[in-house]
Amino acid sequence: MTLHPPQIRIPATYMRGGTSKGVFFRLADLPAAAQQPGPARDKLLQRVIGSPDPYGAQIDGMGGATSSTSKCVILSKSTRAGHDVDYLYGQVSIDKDLVDWSGNCGNLSTAAGAFALHAGLVDASRIPSDGVCVVRIWQANIGKTIIAHVPVSGGQVQETGDFELDGVTFPAAEIVLEFLDPSEEGEDGGALFPTGNLVDDLEVPGVGTFKATMISAGIPTVFVNALDIGYQGTELREDINGDPAQLARFEQIRVAGALRMGLIQTPEEAATRQHTPKIAFVSPPRDYTAASGKTIAAADVDLLVRALSMGKLHHAMMGTAAVAIGTAAAIPGTLVNLAAGGGERAAVRFGHPSGLLRVGAEAKQENGQWTVTKAVMSRSARILMEGWIRVPSP
Repeated sequence: MTLHPPQIRIPATYMRGGTSKGVFFRLADLPAAAQQPGPARDKLLQRVIGSPDPYGAQIDGMGGATSSTSKCVILSKSTRAGHDVDYLYGQVSIDKDLVDWSGNCGNLSTAAGAFALHAGLVDASRIPSDGVCVVRIWQANIGKTIIAHVPVSGGQVQETGDFELDGVTFPAAEIVLEFLDPSEEGEDGGALFPTGNLVDDLEVPGVGTFKATMISAGIPTVFVNALDIGYQGTELREDINGDPAQLARFEQIRVAGALRMGLIQTPEEAATRQHTPKIAFVSPPRDYTAASGKTIAAADVDLLVRALSMGKLHHAMMGTAAVAIGTAAAIPGTLVNLAAGGGERAAVRFGHPSGLLRVGAEAKQENGQWTVTKAVMSRSARILMEGWIRVPSP
């Protein structure tokens, strides 16, 4: 009989943040080889999640076979002045041999603030016995600051509450997130509008030419009009995700946008950059029925937005894409702003497949250039399980 080494076990916490879930680690708890970026870290996180899985089910791991549940987070005490923790996010591909480090997860940013307290990574002198702890997060993927306002009770994170978030079944405690100066994407740099235009004619080879707003705020995002690509803006996941031809068309639009934004140099590079940019489509308000069965009235929203993540229509809305939506809505003339009725606005309430979300943004124009100083939204987070994750020895 062939002897195989036993599994290794690593301290880990499984958390929900916003409408996503992921496995959280303290950097110091990872095996030595995985404490540095590289293949050893990627392989470990893939094995934790259960990828790459040709069955697309992630049965042999913690992933939930959706882009919202195929995620890992690594946190450590920050050495950067004015910050408490460094937060690194890995989007694990479900069926491909890839961990994408090119962007942030806005939803799990909520859980990053809470986990920083749970894991003892925030100086105890900064944590009130009761009240709100301001956790200063350095988002290491994109080189940006996020401020999480985490409720505290008895010196511990207050997880339960009555804050309701569409896309999450049960209420919890509200955590307010501030994304500071979210307009540049770290390693890629570039302006808020990488093409220099609020709206472009985006030529997609073999598909057509579409009006598009391409923006780097929160996460690089390509916005197109729903009607231009044959949709109403009221679609749910099952209306799109079961149609391989439509998903392939969305990917072609995404690749064309990535090229125009300068995120990739050749179409082939898009295969190794699945997490960014996002592709989203917008429309003016309409009545529709959300995935939960709740009726969303046109009068209750400013516009409708649907977005794709890792090649599939998202069940709600990515937090980083919400930052892009709020920012674009605040700038007159973008497709997002026009779908919301035009004009200046400091906040927008949009409808997504699971319901409603409100996001605020502060944008200003100086010397003909638009910048965004801050985007704000509320989410919630809680621990689902904590202990050790077990994986076979590499």
